[in-house]
Amino acid sequence: MPLQPAFRSDGLFASARSTAGLILPHAAAIAGRLADLIYPPVCAGCGIRNGSHRALCPSCWATMRFVERPYCEVLGLPFSHDPGPGFLSAQAIADPPVFDRLRSVALYEGVARQLVQSLKYRDRTELAAMMALWMVRVGGGHVAACDGILPVPLHPARFLKRRFNQSAELSRQMAELAGRPHLPGALVRRKRTAQQVGLSARARLENVRAAFNIAEGHEDEVFGKRLVLVDDVFTTGATVSSATRALKRAGAADVTVLTFAMAVSTTI
Repeated sequence: MPLQPAFRSDGLFASARSTAGLILPHAAAIAGRLADLIYPPVCAGCGIRNGSHRALCPSCWATMRFVERPYCEVLGLPFSHDPGPGFLSAQAIADPPVFDRLRSVALYEGVARQLVQSLKYRDRTELAAMMALWMVRVGGGHVAACDGILPVPLHPARFLKRRFNQSAELSRQMAELAGRPHLPGALVRRKRTAQQVGLSARARLENVRAAFNIAEGHEDEVFGKRLVLVDDVFTTGATVSSATRALKRAGAADVTVLTFAMAVSTTI
């Protein structure tokens, strides 16, 4: 009696996988188009109908004042003309910051200001992914080579009131995009400070003096590491400087401060 051929289940599974590989992308595309009909893509800035989600319309894009070279290699302040490679601003020379460098996506005005305030005060957390993508691009090699990305933390009392930390939303998205470790618990704010908005530069410094510390058990995430510290806006630098001092005291080898926006009145 001739033997029956053995049943090859691997062929059946391979065929099923192949079929699924053809069907699933089409199903996802159809689902995406249906979602766009229900929730049409709109500009993240002005809210008009747009070609894609998490993007700006051409009008809003044209008004964004991106921080591009030439700029101070330390403070990231934009120059009105190109003074040559590696040139530092007078501010960076006269009063060197405690952090190693600062990079920002755009000046804190117009659409950039609106995006920051919508994320921070209007719970528009869906904006974080788009903003983080720009921040990763601005950070370039400093993000790619870092050992970890961490946010400027909120005090627990303020976190309970606000329900989320906008800087942590940005740093989380950045870590996912860049494939770098996210360290949201490494740095803590031990001092309940007043809001910085409306304070003078000197008052801001005093307000956040000794406000940060390394969380117990997280020392190894900081010691000897190259870190990217994330905040939404750079104004006087008081907050990120205080946070950087805590990181440096704990042995951080290098700290890059990365913000979405920078509040400056004009180019240098």
